Amino acid sequence: MTSRWISRRTFLKGAAALAGTIVPFGVYAGGIEPQLRLRTAHYRFTPPGWRPGLKLRLVVLSDIHACHPWMPPERVVRLCEHANSLGGDAILLLGDYMSDMPVATDDVSPEQCAAALSVLKAPLGVHAIFGNHDWWKDRDAQKQRLTETASHRALRSVGITTYSNQARRLGEGKNAFWIAGLEDQWAYRLEDRSGSVGLDNLPHTLAGVSDGAPIILLIHEPDIFPEVPQRVSLTLAGHTHGGQINLFGWTPVVPSRFGSRYVYGHKVEDGRHLIVSGGLGCSGLPIRFLSPPEILVLELGESA
Repeated sequence: MTSRWISRRTFLKGAAALAGTIVPFGVYAGGIEPQLRLRTAHYRFTPPGWRPGLKLRLVVLSDIHACHPWMPPERVVRLCEHANSLGGDAILLLGDYMSDMPVATDDVSPEQCAAALSVLKAPLGVHAIFGNHDWWKDRDAQKQRLTETASHRALRSVGITTYSNQARRLGEGKNAFWIAGLEDQWAYRLEDRSGSVGLDNLPHTLAGVSDGAPIILLIHEPDIFPEVPQRVSLTLAGHTHGGQINLFGWTPVVPSRFGSRYVYGHKVEDGRHLIVSGGLGCSGLPIRFLSPPEILVLELGESA
């Protein structure tokens, strides 16, 4: 008859094998991937509704989550310098500059983060929307239900163009296009933290478009994508961090009511195009696994 009990030696061997798996995982997910890896994800295609001859190179950064010691201002500066080297006609920022990680040793203020982001330069400018953590970190904005955060003001103060349910036309003639920026869909936390209330207004945002030039829509959370009309050539989102933990295709924690449907990458639904960035920083815990920090480079119209 086989005993129900295992020997101490067998137990220790099993424990050692488990530790041999967990410890390297922890070192990689906590120290190597989020801190030492940086992926440049390239997309090259012609979106629907694109004008013949219009070619754009866009550099996209998302979910910086600035904090000490994981994403201090010096690291943000280095990331921005790398983004500049990628030669974008415009640089787009998709929100969540702030962090509320419980294991952070110190905050980075909106002003400090904005000073680091001021390094970004591009011929057609730097354009930014805001995310839930920018709203949640601002206690005054939450308490008083303000219409903008300290991050909005800080980024504007360093010359970055900010969007809150607005659209702006860039370029001239056949090279014109629109940037439309949606305000955050999770802006106000409910007092019991059971949910949130958004400040997004998609119809108002798109009503600011006054001609037939292509529209690039910036959103933080991808959940609104099913409501985006076909008039929009391309929608760009962040927020999900690519799942942050990717267990070989399984992303167990995705902050979206659609689960993993919009967790990462280039999605096409009913002829409408969405690209979701994996972002740069971390949320909750300073770990990433098979979802490294990334900057997007979009070459649009290259195949026209």
